[in-house]
Amino acid sequence: MNQLFTEDIAELPSRFRANLINSITGYKSCNLIGSTSEEGLTNLAIFSSVIHIGSSPPLLGFILRPLTVRRDTFANIKALKFFTVNQVSGEMYQKAHQTSAKYEMEVSEFHETGITMEYLDDFIAPYVAESTIKMGCRYVNHYTLEENDCLLVVAAIERLYFPDGIQDPDGFIRLDKADTVTAMGMDGYALPAFLDRLTYARPGSEPRTIIHGA
Repeated sequence: MNQLFTEDIAELPSRFRANLINSITGYKSCNLIGSTSEEGLTNLAIFSSVIHIGSSPPLLGFILRPLTVRRDTFANIKALKFFTVNQVSGEMYQKAHQTSAKYEMEVSEFHETGITMEYLDDFIAPYVAESTIKMGCRYVNHYTLEENDCLLVVAAIERLYFPDGIQDPDGFIRLDKADTVTAMGMDGYALPAFLDRLTYARPGSEPRTIIHGA
């Protein structure tokens, strides 16, 4: 078995180390964040750091790298306060990946990648038409992580869109039925297989399946 300690990791080439640490922590979410500038310029960027923050009220968060270079997504969100989160599907992951290219500010990633932009219910930020699961979000706050100067952006989930047939009677969303892709490291993508849903864990009890119909 391979084993690496702090000093071993520190001595690795930077790109090798980045690939290692980014991938070894496990599968991550894979989403496209859509936003609009004050001048009406649209932006679309892929993120593998969108996380659940809370359900009551419904909140999500995502991580932004330090503001040492231009960050159009953050600038747009700060200016207009609204953005969309669009899950990446197996049919669109290559186009989604291309949004990570460093386009000029006036260039729309929607146009350059061929991803279809759509507006729903008068929401000011653009959604991705090809995404099966979409969220309309409102900026709430952001926090600087002192350890590396990255930002944690927190937002309220105000609108949800998802197709029929992927929700269990208790509200649970079956992401596998939506063809939702997960991210692996900085450039890997996968379609994970659904295994099971289990009963609430209590001391002295054995977990049982709660898949509806099982």
